[in-house]
Amino acid sequence: MTQQSLTPMMRHFLEVKQTHPDCLIFYRCGDFYETFYEDARTASRELDLTLTSRDKNSENPVPLAGVPYHAVDQYIARLIEKGYKVAIVEQLEDPKQAKGMVKRDVVRVVTPGLVVDAENLDAGANNFLVSLLPGEEGIGIACLDISTGEFRCAELKSESELAGELVKLMPREMLLPDRFRGQIEDAKWLPWNLHPLVDFLHDVEFDRERAERMLTAQFQTDSLKGFGVDDLPLAVAAAGALLSYVKETQKQDAAHILALRPYAVHDYMVLDEATKTNLELERTIIEGKKQGSLLGVLDRCVTPAGSRMLRQWLNYPLLDAGRIRERQNIVEDLFLHAPQREVLRERLTAVGDLARLVSRVTLERANARHMLGLGQALAAAGRLLEFLSTLREDLYRPFLEIVDPMPDLADELLRAIVEDPPLSTQEGRMFRKGYDARLDEIIELAEHGKDQILRIEASERKAQSFPLKVRYNRVFGYYIEVSKVHAAKAPAHYIRKQTLANAERFVTPELKEFEERVLTATERRNALEAELFAALGRKVGERSRALLSTAEAVGRLDALASFAHVAATHDYVRPEISESGEIRIVDGRHPVIEALQRSEPFIPNDLLLDDGQNRLLIITGPNMAGKSTVMRQAALIVLLAQMGSFVPAREARIGVVDRIFTRVGAADNLVRGLSTFMVEMTETSNILHNATRQSLIVLDEIGRGTSTFDGLSIAWAVAEYIHDKIGAKTLFATHYHELTELARTKRGVRNFSIAVKEWGEQIIFLRKLIDGAANRSYGIQVGRLAGLPPAVIERAKEVLRNLETGELDETGLPSFARHRRGKNDANQLSLFGAMKTPPSSHPILDEIDRTVPEALSPIEALNLIFRLKKERDMEK
Repeated sequence: MTQQSLTPMMRHFLEVKQTHPDCLIFYRCGDFYETFYEDARTASRELDLTLTSRDKNSENPVPLAGVPYHAVDQYIARLIEKGYKVAIVEQLEDPKQAKGMVKRDVVRVVTPGLVVDAENLDAGANNFLVSLLPGEEGIGIACLDISTGEFRCAELKSESELAGELVKLMPREMLLPDRFRGQIEDAKWLPWNLHPLVDFLHDVEFDRERAERMLTAQFQTDSLKGFGVDDLPLAVAAAGALLSYVKETQKQDAAHILALRPYAVHDYMVLDEATKTNLELERTIIEGKKQGSLLGVLDRCVTPAGSRMLRQWLNYPLLDAGRIRERQNIVEDLFLHAPQREVLRERLTAVGDLARLVSRVTLERANARHMLGLGQALAAAGRLLEFLSTLREDLYRPFLEIVDPMPDLADELLRAIVEDPPLSTQEGRMFRKGYDARLDEIIELAEHGKDQILRIEASERKAQSFPLKVRYNRVFGYYIEVSKVHAAKAPAHYIRKQTLANAERFVTPELKEFEERVLTATERRNALEAELFAALGRKVGERSRALLSTAEAVGRLDALASFAHVAATHDYVRPEISESGEIRIVDGRHPVIEALQRSEPFIPNDLLLDDGQNRLLIITGPNMAGKSTVMRQAALIVLLAQMGSFVPAREARIGVVDRIFTRVGAADNLVRGLSTFMVEMTETSNILHNATRQSLIVLDEIGRGTSTFDGLSIAWAVAEYIHDKIGAKTLFATHYHELTELARTKRGVRNFSIAVKEWGEQIIFLRKLIDGAANRSYGIQVGRLAGLPPAVIERAKEVLRNLETGELDETGLPSFARHRRGKNDANQLSLFGAMKTPPSSHPILDEIDRTVPEALSPIEALNLIFRLKKERDMEK
């Protein structure tokens, strides 16, 4: 189909598509948003829409799929969730008044990282758009949540730091310079479970000088000196590119983006992808749900802003002991004063999501219900401020100084908007009577026109000496009807309009003026209400800085109140924050298991880690006994303490740690095509390269993914390296009982185990961490608990006895096995078939005879075993 043969509208559609090739175009046509060509096929497939065609009878019909205008948001939300971008083309003039084709243009582009509608967002989580600029000196990163106005930036030193930030931010969309196109697929810094939409912008968008001009214009400042970003050139450039992208897609200034906040990653505890996953901080490993995670226990916030703030604190635990104690002081006050805490939470609830309401209004995406909600939120903030003034001033002064309920604005909003406003801002009926005199007059005319007609009729009857009636029809509008008998008496200002058999119809200038006002009242009302609504929006925009500061303060208060509520509910204590480096926990509990476990009481445990003799704890014991629980609860208690929360323990003294590392399991990484052992070694390597003396390391069963000797050797070497080279506080669970020998030669190593009680052939897990190594692994008993068949259990016990006593027959089988074999299976391959009885004299045996075990260190013994094994393999 040639361009000339297309209609003007279709030519315009193709022009829009050409300028927005990466978007689906939603093109407004009357009461529908239409999609055409390939966009129509995509929309039909993704939204389950009927695919039809335009110009069906033509040689080249145009594929078509549409959605009704009043439901467009929900359809767009579904496309955004699937990773698409949508460009919205609106009608810019009334079709009734248009001359020729209706004027249309793109009014905004909706992308996964620029969603504003709260209904399409997780209320308790930020929705970040991230911009990245890799450079020779590091990596600049900027992130924006357009729904709240939060705009931050930082510079990172390495790709591992970048990976850590992305795990925390979990952006829905990322911006990169065009020169990095084609490199994203194999990027090691992109977390495996993160699948953002990636946009590549022209490199010029990331120019530092251009970025500064863009940012200063946005913030209405002469320079960026007041924002603390002078020494962050890459971050500033990334932020400028991001802001440019926002302006280009939103087709407006986004006036609620008022500041750029720099932050330094070294001010916060580092939590990498493995640690967040293994500790199930935000979602469970198996089901990926919030319930069952640490966040699921902690988040008892009553506002969305509080939930977002708490999630942010979870991802950014503090390293500054002073800041931690500031949070603790308020949590403690609310913990100790339950009545005040409940009143505070009640007042906070009424504030709602102030930040996202302000953002919608300033972005002109609000309707009258949002505006009313903003007024109600400000009124609630006023009641909150009133209550805060009754609390301890030394603790709550920062909130008293920030929270601004703006009573004048709140009063105007509540005075303006009706109690139950419509969803659309184009159909009027939003404003209360008494708010605007001009509007009142129009409303009176529109709603009470009949009363005015009666008054006109009565006035004319009184003025004239004959009977008359004022009537209306669609052809002539309003008119005065006079019977034929009295028609000749009509005064000169009566203008004859129609002659009937029995009557004459007249109009007067006054009646025509009234008709004009009545018939256009609805249209004028809608136009004036739209004008008044826009004016209200501008008033909100002018005060958005203070409004967003109030919203942030509300979020902080709510998060602290949630900490106090959880502490009171689950009997947590205030931990002492120590600079000594010691981690001492008395009767510690796992916060999540305790909260979810209803059938039996949780068994608490003590734990001591320090820089001296308790630096590396080797924990042994059977599976299911609780080793992992003890280690994870220690990590979670440290994390909670550095968030400023109380902790599940009777007493706790926490030395600040710079990172928490965990190496537990590998199931989540198998989707990447890596073996369990390779994942284990990769994560262990990350720990050994990045841990410091101030770190906390949790290692569970290192070396289990390979052969016994290889695994033991690696576990041994890793433990030695952590103890000798790094010095980090470490919890090291293992089934290699040989590792317990480290405590004999390493000053900072201690052996612990999980207590087990034997009852006949049964075992009872006491869930208690005790001093000393475990003397047995209880694997067969655990197998019985897991439901292995009795015959398997009995056979395993016999094999174990023979292996432990070395009772092998002349074929190398355990002595019991010979009578178990059938007559016809002499050639069957056996697990023990390769074990041959060695000759009575052999060089290897001779060297073993000459060896004095007591004179060997553990590592020397291992080396000897490997060498002898190698010689034996060569003989074979």
